[in-house]
Amino acid sequence: MKDSSKKAVSLKTLNKSNVWDIQENDIFRLWEAAEKDADLKENISHYLDIIRSAFDIEEMKIDKPQILKKYEARGFKIGQMRMDENTKLKFAVKKKPINRVTDLTYENIRHISAAKLMEVIDRNFGGGWDSLSQSIQDIIQSGFDISTTTLPKDRLHKHGGMYEKKVEDGFEVLEIPKGSWVEAIFAKVKPLVEMPKMVYDEHEDLDQDDLDDEDEGPEVEDHYNDDLDDDDEYDDDKLTEESYRTTIDENPEDLDLSAVEVADDDDY
Repeated sequence: MKDSSKKAVSLKTLNKSNVWDIQENDIFRLWEAAEKDADLKENISHYLDIIRSAFDIEEMKIDKPQILKKYEARGFKIGQMRMDENTKLKFAVKKKPINRVTDLTYENIRHISAAKLMEVIDRNFGGGWDSLSQSIQDIIQSGFDISTTTLPKDRLHKHGGMYEKKVEDGFEVLEIPKGSWVEAIFAKVKPLVEMPKMVYDEHEDLDQDDLDDEDEGPEVEDHYNDDLDDDDEYDDDKLTEESYRTTIDENPEDLDLSAVEVADDDDY
């Protein structure tokens, strides 16, 4: 079964994630394949920005053999890229290395192995997992399952312990000595999970009752009698003065009721 995550890319489908899957020679190959596209000239800046996210790319303004050899000695590949119908420029291209934890990004984290990740973390001054910033930890955990443990040296490799179980489960391990103790960092690539796309018919499962409910607005639950048992009865004798509250603070004898108009019985 073909792995859908390794689909062939073109210059048009290249993005800041899958650009890490290709190598220097692929840049020139993809560019050459796109030279016949009419919209290449209009999108050159966009394509170069994507390439620069994973590659160091420099225009060779001085085309001399000694200059080319210096670039090649540094690991650059040299090739030509057409800018328009009449212009071809020579570029030096080199894949950016991932050697330090600060080189890790959300775009490239899934393009390295667990063993490579252990090498990168090990170069971080031997500080262990907690020495990494929260942002770097978040990037790493977006692509790897990570767990750690710190134990005395003589207990770390105990038969049947966490170390043995993690290794059997396919985790890579980095051991960082801390005096008489050892911190073990376990890492395993997370599987890619594709979210299923759900398509709904706008009229699917909608009957007249559903349409009526939409017009009635949100349902409000009635909790008025929640605190009353079924056997509870209202007893007037239980109602006392303390059962009432009033918002009038004045003395009733001081109230002026002369302005209150009392309706005649005939008005009812």
